[in-house]
Amino acid sequence: MPYSETSGDRILSSHQSGRQARFRAWVLVVVPVVALIFQAYVPLFYPPLAYLDLALLVTIYFAMMRHSPINGILVGCGMGLAQDALAHNPLGMYGICKTLVGFFAASIGVRIDVSQPFVRLLACVVFYVFHQFLFWLMSRALLDKLIDFDWQQTLILSGFNAVVGLALFHFLDKLKDKD
Repeated sequence: MPYSETSGDRILSSHQSGRQARFRAWVLVVVPVVALIFQAYVPLFYPPLAYLDLALLVTIYFAMMRHSPINGILVGCGMGLAQDALAHNPLGMYGICKTLVGFFAASIGVRIDVSQPFVRLLACVVFYVFHQFLFWLMSRALLDKLIDFDWQQTLILSGFNAVVGLALFHFLDKLKDKD
């Protein structure tokens, strides 16, 4: 019986092209810096944007597109530690959370086709919830902060971040290096 590729086969075989996404050096520097500046300063002028975690979305995107868990760890660690420094949190809280998100996002990017919009949307939702839960867990365990985890708000905000993430990912796709 002849082999026919289904949509499920396309989603699971991300390495048909055989290589990772390539970006110019300026993209790998400017995009994270802009995301961190946005994260730190824009909510001061428009507080509802404090719920948008651009640093997390950039971490997810670059980790998934580079298809390398080591690159995912480095991106997540760098973004998280820089966010800690700008947000006046204990150094390492966002660093640990975003490092783990970067590792898991890159691991997923190795196994499935992350260029599909549904996969990207689902990844943003799952990683946002994971990030928020891990941050809450570490705040309770390491900092002894007795705060509640609001599942309903987290799920709503994960949807908001995922929709913004889809638009951001589409824009960032246009910045890929054309070979």
